[in-house]
Order: sequence, then structure tokens, then C-alpha cells
Amino acid sequence: MDPRTPPAPTAARPNATGGTTPPTRIPVDTLLDAPLAQAGDRARELADAGFDGVFTFEGPGDVFLPLVPAAAAGLDIMTNVAIAFPRSPVHLAHAAYDLHAASGGRFRLGLGSQIKAHIERRYGASWSRPAARMAETIEAVRAVLTCWQTREPLDFHGDFFDLTLMPPTLSPPPNPYGIPPLLAGGVGPRMLEAVARSADGLLVHPLNTDAYLTERLLPAVTAGLDRAARTRDEFALVLDVIVAAGRTEPELAAATQAARAMVAFYASTPAYRPVLEAEGYGDLQPEVHALIRAGRWSDIPAAVDDTLLHRVVAVGTPKDVAATLTDRARLARADRLGFYLPGATDPTCVTEVLDAF
Repeated sequence: MDPRTPPAPTAARPNATGGTTPPTRIPVDTLLDAPLAQAGDRARELADAGFDGVFTFEGPGDVFLPLVPAAAAGLDIMTNVAIAFPRSPVHLAHAAYDLHAASGGRFRLGLGSQIKAHIERRYGASWSRPAARMAETIEAVRAVLTCWQTREPLDFHGDFFDLTLMPPTLSPPPNPYGIPPLLAGGVGPRMLEAVARSADGLLVHPLNTDAYLTERLLPAVTAGLDRAARTRDEFALVLDVIVAAGRTEPELAAATQAARAMVAFYASTPAYRPVLEAEGYGDLQPEVHALIRAGRWSDIPAAVDDTLLHRVVAVGTPKDVAATLTDRARLARADRLGFYLPGATDPTCVTEVLDAF
């Protein structure tokens, strides 16, 4: 089945790739890097370049709105990620329901927890027990969507949410494309296990390496699936990878510089330290964090040496990058690939990577 084929109307938990048969070539998504007014045109450009889907993240603009015009481009669309905790399950369910319908069944809701400082001081929301809260948020969103889809009464009770009121006049009709897949991001073992227990799939953070995937991420996912009595075939893994591709030395140097800066920025976050520890770079996190606190942003990229860079980033010619992406996707048994381009890259170079992949 084409991974963009809408599933039949159902209240059951869907396969997060959009079907039940694994595709022969896994779909490749990339960031929808355009302001709202140009989002539709940019989505069509990315479709022409060979991408199967586009995603947004919780950055300078709203994470959901750009996907509305992008839905008309015929691509899969996804939030990667929408920050869950400042939003209620009903808010998330409405956004997911509407985007799934508008895209013809090609939407996936990707959620993330963020970190305590952002949740409390940027969003003014509550932070506690993030893994448990994420699992319950996913279950609560699914309960709301199931209520709309089956017309059964809403009766959800948990540690964080009690949802019992959903009048028929405020309920949308059943979605002709069923319930959208619900995915979430995770890095540490508790969050990874929680996502594997409750979500339809995992969004692997772009700061990842072979060692982290095999020694930490995949065992935690397996543990979560086992606790929920689920199989790996019932769970999708979306692998995000930072890409630095170039056909000439100047082109590759520019791409590598941008990728190094992205890795350094991610490395500064305490929550991502498990990835660095898997590679023996755990001490890099407080070092880069101290540079940021001192305002020494220009010094941050140099903190990432070439060894770590090549363990995180797919670097090289289009064919080299495609080979790295293939190896990484096979290692993780990925169902989709998220393609991160931190700097400006020639579209023809990107197309060459996709063609080789």
C-alpha cells in the first residue's frame, strides 16, 4: 500500500505510516521552511524535489497553521513536534482531526514534551512527571478522537485529566479518514518507554547516533512495547537525521558548518545528554551549555569535533549521504525518515540525495 493512501474509516489504532503493509522504500519527510503565506507553494516545491511529506516544529511560528495550505499539495503532513503540555487534549484533538480531514487522511500528530524551563517560563504551564504526562496526554487525545469517531460517551479518567463532557452539538461528525496516528518524541529511557506503550510511533530526535540507537533507544522501545503487549509491527519509528550534502568542496563546507552548529546547539541541552554519553561525549553538554550562558554563540560550533559530527550527521556527496541514510534507517528499522537540512542547500543537490536513497 502506498504510505500516503488514507486508511479506511475506523476507530481502531492506525498504523503510523498510514497503512498496514510496509513500503518497499520508506517515505522521506523534511521541514516546511516557509512563512505561512508561502507554505503552500513551498510544500509543492518540496513535493517536486522528491519528498513524500513535510513537517513543522514548534519554533518562531504556529506549528499547525502552515500545514493547512500544505495539505493541498498532496504530501503527507506532520507536526514534528507540537509541544503537548501547554495544550489540552481537546485542543490537540481538534487540530489533528481537522488537518487529517483537510489532507485526505495524510496527517500525523507528533507531540513533544520540551523541557521544564520552557514549559513553565515560556508557556506558563505546569511541568511534572513528563513521561507519565505524555503517555496520558496521548491516551486522552485518542479517547476524544474515539468519542467523535464512534459516538460513544467520553469517559476518560487519569492522573492529569478527567474528561467526561462532550455534547453532541460540539462534536464533529466521524472523520471519513479515521483517527490520525499519534506519535511522540523521546530521548531518555522513561520517555521512550512511555511513548512505546501509548503512542502509534516514535519521533527520533535528530541528535542521534548508531551507538545511541542500538544501545539505548531501541532497547527502551522494546521494553515499552513488551509492557504494553505490543509488537514492533504495531509501532512506527520515524528517524530524523541531520544532512550535510555537497557536490563541491565549497558546497560541502557550507553544509557541514551549518550542521556542526545545529549539533552544538542540541548538545547544549541536558535532556539530550544520553545521546552524547553513548558516544563518550557526555562532558560536552555542560561545556557547550556554559558557552551559551556566557553568550559565546560563535564559539559553540567549534566544540563539536569531526568525530562526533560524522557520528550524528550524514555528511558527504549525495551518494555518500544516501548510503549513510540507508544504513541508519536499516539499523533503526525506521518506517519513515526525517530529513533535516540546517543550512541553505541547492535543490538539485537535495534531489540527487533522494534519487540515490
